[in-house]
Amino acid sequence: MASTPNPSDSAHRVLVVDDERSMREFLTIMLKKQGYTVDAAESGDMAVAWLESGQRFSLVITDLKMPGIGGLDVLRRVRAIDPACQVMVMTAFASPETAISAIKEGAYDYITKPFKIEDAKIAVHRALEKHQLLRENLYLKEALEQGGYGELIGRSEPMRKVFELAARVATTKTTILICGESGTGKELVARALHRQSAFSAGPFLPINCGAIPENLIESELFGHKKGSFTGAVADKKGLFEAANQGTLFLDEIGELPASMQVKLLRVLQEKRIKTIGGNAEVEIDCRIVAATNRDLRKEVEAGRFREDLFYRLNIIPIELPPLRSRGSDIKLLLEYFIDKFAREIGNPIEGIDAAALRILMSYPYPGNVRELQNVVERAVTLETGALITIESLPYHMQEEIFSKVADDYEIPAGGIDLEAMVEKLERKLIAKALERAAGVKTDAAKTLGISFRAMRYRLNKYGMNDE
Repeated sequence: MASTPNPSDSAHRVLVVDDERSMREFLTIMLKKQGYTVDAAESGDMAVAWLESGQRFSLVITDLKMPGIGGLDVLRRVRAIDPACQVMVMTAFASPETAISAIKEGAYDYITKPFKIEDAKIAVHRALEKHQLLRENLYLKEALEQGGYGELIGRSEPMRKVFELAARVATTKTTILICGESGTGKELVARALHRQSAFSAGPFLPINCGAIPENLIESELFGHKKGSFTGAVADKKGLFEAANQGTLFLDEIGELPASMQVKLLRVLQEKRIKTIGGNAEVEIDCRIVAATNRDLRKEVEAGRFREDLFYRLNIIPIELPPLRSRGSDIKLLLEYFIDKFAREIGNPIEGIDAAALRILMSYPYPGNVRELQNVVERAVTLETGALITIESLPYHMQEEIFSKVADDYEIPAGGIDLEAMVEKLERKLIAKALERAAGVKTDAAKTLGISFRAMRYRLNKYGMNDE
């Protein structure tokens, strides 16, 4: 009887299509021994139905001659639905014409029954290598063309490297450790990896390891049985089990208590968990992606993080650069966030004026992309004109620029006339505020954050009333 395809934690999923039961079973056993997840369809009609329902495979091995939909039709449907999926056709009725026809239609290879097992294994391995390469290239091409990867945005060289590495590891089943400062987008990387993996049909479940009290985190991860502790009024499934055939995202893994670090290490090694209050171990079938804003190597040296767990997590690290290291992406991010919040808030902001843009481009962003996003959301909410202006930006950002000017200024050996310099700067700022306010002094005063009385005093002081 044909099996029903299910998502799996295997890096590659293979579909065998043959109306001959013995051949289906033989190929299924052979491929599973190679470590692949294998599904079997007893007809071309069944295979096409699975493909059209959204099932995705790395490789389809199909018999050429079958009742109903034949192998060439299966091949055509695969090529139309998922061009990266490789197809191998097989038949007991070989002829040069059918072989050429299958290759022209896009088949990776053509094998004749009966075939040598080793030859088939080699052909499958090469087909899957090609599939993975095509997927990596496709993800990377899309990321670079769109200026992003998943929900991550960027065209700078540091981000291109992140996109390339993420595209290469998305199709594997290896544990990933995402490192970077707060606000750099670690969860966005994790979600992108999930969507482009063999686990995409399963759930994506995030947990912030630093936000759960130490006495509750074990229950959150492993679940518990009713009555196993005070307050356990019912059985509860833990996140490891709930993430079955999906992805569990362990955010802020560096905050995990020492007692839980030991248990997590065992789970990563054994792929089994024991529910609190339970007796039997439960196999888990999910991919683990972890993230941290800490330097885990330093945490290991300080004795706050287990060295063996660090090496178990750090198989493939993805380092996210801070926004200050990818300044060329700020304008791209600004355009994206302005458009996003203008639509969400219903304020038709068209862009940003030159003065505000200079501030936003030179600000160091200690909160990274999350801080920039919040700044834009605030500005779009408060702005009354068509463009974002300085007045809509947080005061500390404006203050940062003046501090920077002062920091960069070198006082000459002969000294300066501070009063004259302050007067000159004040006159220029008042003139700019009046220009922006079309000469309306009350509006100019608001722009400068002073009262109208203070504005009038300065205009008289500098003889600028006529302006």
